[in-house]
Amino acid sequence: MIRDLTDDEARAALLCKWGEVATDVLPAWVAEMDYALAPPITRALTEAVAAGLTGYPRLGVGGPLGRAYAGFAERQFGHVVDPEQVLPVVDVTAGVRLALDAVGARGPMVMPVPGYAPQLDIAAITGRERLDLVVDPDAARAELDLDLLERHFANGARSLLLTQPHNPWGRAFTRAELEGVRDVVLRHGALVVSDEIHAPLVLPGAEHVPYLAVEGTAGHTVAVVAASKAFNIAGLKCAQLVTADPSLAERLRSVPMARNDSWSSLGVAASVAAYDHGDAWLAALRVRLGDQRALLGELLATHLPEARMRPLEATYLAWLDLRPYGHDDPAAVALERGKVRLSPGHHYHPGLSGHLRLNLATSPERLTEIVRRLARAVTATP
Repeated sequence: MIRDLTDDEARAALLCKWGEVATDVLPAWVAEMDYALAPPITRALTEAVAAGLTGYPRLGVGGPLGRAYAGFAERQFGHVVDPEQVLPVVDVTAGVRLALDAVGARGPMVMPVPGYAPQLDIAAITGRERLDLVVDPDAARAELDLDLLERHFANGARSLLLTQPHNPWGRAFTRAELEGVRDVVLRHGALVVSDEIHAPLVLPGAEHVPYLAVEGTAGHTVAVVAASKAFNIAGLKCAQLVTADPSLAERLRSVPMARNDSWSSLGVAASVAAYDHGDAWLAALRVRLGDQRALLGELLATHLPEARMRPLEATYLAWLDLRPYGHDDPAAVALERGKVRLSPGHHYHPGLSGHLRLNLATSPERLTEIVRRLARAVTATP
């Protein structure tokens, strides 16, 4: 059910991931998958274009998109969502900005680091100081430091940008971990913006717990979700804000139209198709990604035995520690010497050396060649 794109198809379809590199470079950087669209999405988009669905989207909350997401959340996560508290936005990062601007109190914002690179600037863009919740790169397990979170809130922080499942750690936080976050937040009356864009991509052996599914979170939480990562439709521009508190929902609904960047009618059509009819394809994708995870572990053991990979519980993005190989920026070395593009670790954790992020959502053959090129590059004598 998961069909690998050929190189030519990938270059035509994935203009950023493949188009931003030379033809002799293998791309494993930006978070897009080298797989053909799920057939229900292709059908929905074909029908939508044939019907001329290229105008403005339907405004307001709920509707077919709200109902589709609510059904998906209940089937996939056992999470009951009110369709009338599902608000479209253009994409997840814009949704995070909107949530902070519309319902977030002024004051510093806490963000786990390493963190999704574009969101490292969210605090400054919204007029806030960023306080980092740093994970020690030598820690045995990537976990949220609740004592540090407590200190940040005690020192004036008013919001937490929680990315879960986490990019680039690949963690799917447990219910107990999320309950610990909730308890700290409740003590300080803060806001949580929970970026759950990777929620459908929890791999075999792990579970996604929506933060809003944790008791006691409704009054302080805006979740931001989308079909874009799981179904490879980021370019169609449609994400959703989800709340469980009527007052938060009303504050988000009442923002001026110019503040909520317009989402796409085609994005709505694709998202509804993904949520309503994509379960079987998504299940097959998770199996494929689980196989790719296992293959990556084998390849690293063979070609880069001193590399350390965080346990990958979710996403298709592996966080690799290559410090034993002696390069401050192994991604730059891999591109220059190995003709493979990876994401530099310091883009996610400023000042951190020796790390990179590798996208494994490709064919087994390409993944094998990616690791071989990386290994040749970082182990070669200058």
